[in-house]
Amino acid sequence: GSSDAMTRVHALIAQVAPSDATVLITGESGTGKELAAIEIHAASLRRDKPLVSLDCSTLSPGLLESELFGHVKGSFTGAVATKPGLFDLADHGTMFLDEVSSLSLETQGKLLRVLEMGEIKAVGGLSTRRVDIRLIAAANRDLASLVREKAFREDLYYRLSVVPLRVPALRERPSDIPELLHHFLNSHHRPGSRGPHRFSPDAIERLVQYSWPGNVRELKNLVERLVVTTEGEEITIADLPDDV
Repeated sequence: GSSDAMTRVHALIAQVAPSDATVLITGESGTGKELAAIEIHAASLRRDKPLVSLDCSTLSPGLLESELFGHVKGSFTGAVATKPGLFDLADHGTMFLDEVSSLSLETQGKLLRVLEMGEIKAVGGLSTRRVDIRLIAAANRDLASLVREKAFREDLYYRLSVVPLRVPALRERPSDIPELLHHFLNSHHRPGSRGPHRFSPDAIERLVQYSWPGNVRELKNLVERLVVTTEGEEITIADLPDDV
C-alpha cells in the first residue's frame, strides 16, 4: 500500500529493522502483522539467520512452553527424547510470537526472563542456557487493557512494546484497495490461462466502499473466489457476492 497510513508503517519498519529492539505489532486480525514481522527480519542484520514463528493461541499452556523452551527426556508423559525448543532454533535470529496475549501468566514470566537475561531452561531441565534472539510480538487484543485486568504482566508489556507498530485496518486506508485488488488478481493469473484479467471501474468503486471486517485476508480470499467463479475477462459489480 502507498497510502499515508502504510507509508508511515514502511518508514517505521525501515527505522527499527537494523536494531535489535523488541517490536510489538498490533492491529486487527487479517491486517498483515506477520508480513510486517517478516519485513523487519528481512531488513535486519539477522536476515541471514532463522526467522522462527509461533501462533501462541494454537497450543495449550503446557505444550506451548515445551514448544518454546524445549524439554528433556522423561519430563512428562510422551517425552521420549530430549527436544530443543523454538528459542534454540531462533538463536542468533528472530523469534516472532503471534497472539502473545494468549500466553499464561506463568509463561509470560519465563518469556520476560528470556528478554531480560537472555536465558532459557527446558521443561524438566535443571540448567539454563543462553540464547541471542531478537523478539517481535504481535497481538490483536489491547494488551494495556489486559494489564489493567491483571491478565497480562505489566513488566512484560513494557518490555515488549519498546517499539510499538500498529498496522492499520483496511477500512482506514481505502486508497490502497485498488492496488491490493490488482496485486492479488495478478498473483492468481497465469499467462495464457482463462479467467478474469481485470476489475471493472464500478466493481473497484464498490469494493473501495466496502468495510472489509476481515481486512486484507478477506480481500485476498475474495479475489481468489472471484477468479474461480467469474467466467469473463473482467470482474464486474454483478460478479461480487451479496454481502459486498
